[in-house]
Amino acid sequence: PEIIIPSAESYPALLVENKIVLDVDERKKMIEAGVKALAASVKGEAIMPPELLAEVANLVELPTPLLGCFEVGYLALPRDVLVSVMKKHQRYFPIQKNGKLMATFVIVRNGDDQQLDLVRQGNEHVVRARFADADFFVREDLKHSLEDFRPRLDTLIFQKKLGSMLDKTGRIEKFTGMLVPMLGLEADEAQFTQRAAHLAKADLVTRMVVEMTSLQGVMGREYALRSGESPVVAEAIGEQYQPVPKTKPGLALALADRLDSLTGLFGVGLAPSGTKDPFGLRRAAIGVVQPLIEHQLRFDLRAALKAMAALQPVPVSDQVLAQVLEFIAGRLRVVLLDLGYRYDIVDAVLAVQPADPWGAAKAVRELAAWVERPDWGTLLPGYARCVRITRDQKALFTVRPEILVEEAEKKLYSALLQAESRPRAAGSPDDLFKAFVPMLPAVNEFFDKVLVMADDRPVKENRLGLLQRIASLADGVADLGKLEGF
Repeated sequence: PEIIIPSAESYPALLVENKIVLDVDERKKMIEAGVKALAASVKGEAIMPPELLAEVANLVELPTPLLGCFEVGYLALPRDVLVSVMKKHQRYFPIQKNGKLMATFVIVRNGDDQQLDLVRQGNEHVVRARFADADFFVREDLKHSLEDFRPRLDTLIFQKKLGSMLDKTGRIEKFTGMLVPMLGLEADEAQFTQRAAHLAKADLVTRMVVEMTSLQGVMGREYALRSGESPVVAEAIGEQYQPVPKTKPGLALALADRLDSLTGLFGVGLAPSGTKDPFGLRRAAIGVVQPLIEHQLRFDLRAALKAMAALQPVPVSDQVLAQVLEFIAGRLRVVLLDLGYRYDIVDAVLAVQPADPWGAAKAVRELAAWVERPDWGTLLPGYARCVRITRDQKALFTVRPEILVEEAEKKLYSALLQAESRPRAAGSPDDLFKAFVPMLPAVNEFFDKVLVMADDRPVKENRLGLLQRIASLADGVADLGKLEGF
């Protein structure tokens, strides 16, 4: 029926009278409270991910949760299959007890509590049919080992110029061998990684994954275990699609897959443009940098991309590889900004260290700490004076100690030698500034007492060479010129 709305103020209350809850947060609270109560009534707890709660809250106007159930026999199916059917396909909230699924779930009906038994029966009928299908697919798949499915990957095209999924699997398998020293894998880890790479994509042609693509990797792990593969191999197969794999073999598989996609697709001219990213390459690039940061692993992306380019069926030029690295560095910038670091600090580090995500993240953290120091207002200007006076010089000048004239420049040279002799970790702002801080008094005295641009050319060039060497202390660490206040 038509609803007469006499005023804007009366609109929410009027909707409630007509069994419509206007506020989405209120609907969420109603759903959450109802689902938890129903789960508790069967001595279980509901699996209630935020994204599912948000989706259901936006599908209903008057949420009414009710309990449904299915035959206990279906619990023999892999947990992920059951959960995926309930959550993704039916928008039900599964229930578990002590970490094990129960044969019950919560439906959220859109409407009042009339005829709930009929609603329950209809939903139970649908989910049982889906579980019966899943049971059939799994039983059919289990007539074969996971290895048996691998040759069928030849029928799945990854990209017409880059070949089939079998071709892609072959590249992943070769590349994981190259990753062994890069990731510092132990001998047994390397063996498991190679086996996992061999089987990585085999589940894509299983009946269960063809029916429910969201289960890729999940079914691979399940079928690997049931085929007698090592749990380490199975876990790596299952982790390859996760944003951050927990194990090193899983990380190796994920990196190989994502770097193959990035290198190959950029190589055939399919880089993302604007809002178009049909192959999910932005997600793939984040999937390269984030795990390396979280695992705290030093990694040379330039070397990895070059090695991956050599495996591609199309030529990938150095120019394209530079574009891929720039693209990944762009995603790394997003990740670091999301962590709360200042844009100028992130840009200063990435200008010099774009190819090592964890190294860059560590350097950003260190530099951010220095920028917050009370003496930063004297440190940066002191270094900046050395850079500004030398950056327009096209030639690099050699310092000749024998023609140092003034006492202040002799002191500065001595301070420089001490700074250069300090042990420093590659790319570390901490070590850079620990070396520079003792020099600062000598730097300031030099600029106060010495005329750099002297009339005597050898003297002038000697002084410029001295300042160039000080400026070069930041090489491989950061472009400090990008910092605020430089």
